[in-house]
Amino acid sequence: MRERLLLQLFVAFGGIVPVAAGAAGIFLGPAFVGASVAAVPDSHFRYLSGLLLAIGFGFWSTVPRIEENGQRFRLLTFIVFIGGLGRLLALATIGIPNIAMVGALVMELGVTPLLCLWQWKLSRNVRDHIREI
Repeated sequence: MRERLLLQLFVAFGGIVPVAAGAAGIFLGPAFVGASVAAVPDSHFRYLSGLLLAIGFGFWSTVPRIEENGQRFRLLTFIVFIGGLGRLLALATIGIPNIAMVGALVMELGVTPLLCLWQWKLSRNVRDHIREI
């Protein structure tokens, strides 16, 4: 099924972003985004980077049987979307961040929900096809 393969490729490719950014944030700390901070904010930044890394791994875990992992996909999308709302609040109250953060915002509030909708549609189509057989 071509649609399934395309979605798997998009999710696998899209998962590179949180995995790479999360790993870089863990190992480089706030220096990853050009900041230097005290121990407490550094610790918090690295913790949140670990969550980002885990979200990426979570999305990757849906790829092999993507049509069957709707609940996991929706939960991960919800987590990403809520994070994006936080980033949007920062944009509204502080101002426009750098291009990387704007790109992250687009992923969080646009691309990820669209992938979730696609996963839901694929899952529904597979269920309907199985019922027909």
